[in-house]
Amino acid sequence: MTFDEDLDARGLLCPLPVLKARKRLGPLAPGAVLRMTADDPAAAVDVPHFCAEAGHQLIATERDGVDRIFLIRKGG
Repeated sequence: MTFDEDLDARGLLCPLPVLKARKRLGPLAPGAVLRMTADDPAAAVDVPHFCAEAGHQLIATERDGVDRIFLIRKGG
């Protein structure tokens, strides 16, 4: 899947990955896709919750070793 913006949140602990994602999504147009990579295990729960609460769509979640890759489509 293609994406419009990339965020490396590895090394950040809860709630920083979600806060960084919120900040990065802010200026994007509705429908734009953010790819975020995080290694905090709590992100597996925090990111889907953030998307549901903020009106964004979690398109996909993948694992790559200890990293989790989230594709988030900005809501409008």
